[in-house]
Amino acid sequence: MQRFVNSLIFFKSVFAVLAALIVGSGLIAMTGKNPIEAYATLFHGAFLDYWGIASTLVKTTPLLLAGLAVILPLRAGLFNIGAEGQIYIGALFATAVALYVPGIPGPLHILLCTLAGAVGGALWALIPALLKTYRNINEIIVTLLLNFVALHLVSFVVSGPMMEKGAPYPYSEEIPTGVFLPKILPSTDAHMGVLVGLALALIMFFVFRNSWVGFSLQTVGNNPRAALYAGMSVRRHIIISFLVAGALAGLAGTFEVLGHRYRLFHAFSQGYGYDGIVVAFLANLHPLYAVLSAVFIAGLRSGANIMQRAVGIETTVVEAIQGLVILFVAVSLAVRYRASAFAGAMRRRQALDNDLASEPES
Repeated sequence: MQRFVNSLIFFKSVFAVLAALIVGSGLIAMTGKNPIEAYATLFHGAFLDYWGIASTLVKTTPLLLAGLAVILPLRAGLFNIGAEGQIYIGALFATAVALYVPGIPGPLHILLCTLAGAVGGALWALIPALLKTYRNINEIIVTLLLNFVALHLVSFVVSGPMMEKGAPYPYSEEIPTGVFLPKILPSTDAHMGVLVGLALALIMFFVFRNSWVGFSLQTVGNNPRAALYAGMSVRRHIIISFLVAGALAGLAGTFEVLGHRYRLFHAFSQGYGYDGIVVAFLANLHPLYAVLSAVFIAGLRSGANIMQRAVGIETTVVEAIQGLVILFVAVSLAVRYRASAFAGAMRRRQALDNDLASEPES
């Protein structure tokens, strides 16, 4: 019986999604549409139609990378709410290198842009890392506020110094075709960024499971004081985990520019950084499950657009269904709270706050 109950708890995220869809069907019925027809259109369009699959893969890339950027710092007891801002800064760095560093062969130029985007995201994440490390300032507040700073910074750049001449609204010039990411599905926008995201999820899984780095991150997250006694630097782990997380989010912004939009737009992200938090917790903070949850959230996004056009459901209803999924996933975190991944993350963060001051300056 206990095993059955544990199985139900393990699949609580699945039940949360099903509950959200059931409540969403009520909203669809209130509009006079058939919920079964609407959901069939949504899932067929997102996961069975060629163009829909391509759209799902395009949206999966930033969601997966943003989700990984949330999961990694949580291993060390840190909340990174700033993936959205790191996506913007990564895209800004990558676009700048694509536009203003000419004369480089295509593959090398793509690599350089990718590195620049990762560095941009990492540098943006370094700000909350240093404030947390040396002043113990709450990283949740800092990363959240930095999202708005990054958004307005990019908005300023694309409406001023980097704005294309004669453009009707803020966006940069188109990047050279030589830095476009290769496509994985012919005649679609699905690009190889999703394969990079999948590879990074696999690497993160093996690092967490089999390497000393994963063990030390887990030790710092679970018990910072024990990590100190073992000779591990808590401060170094905070900075490194934030830098890598920022680089992952920066790659999300980079691939949006190089693989999908081909120029830097004002407010281009569509909240990928915030949805990355949902991806992380829907996956129970597991890197491989994050692939599945990112595909699901991406499919919900792309399928919702198809459902709106095919069935004629109002945009507000579609957005409400997406919000219900997020709400029910959040509620599911309260199921056996003490045993949940979220509770573990909260305990690790509290321990980190309590013990950070005890580490000597290094």
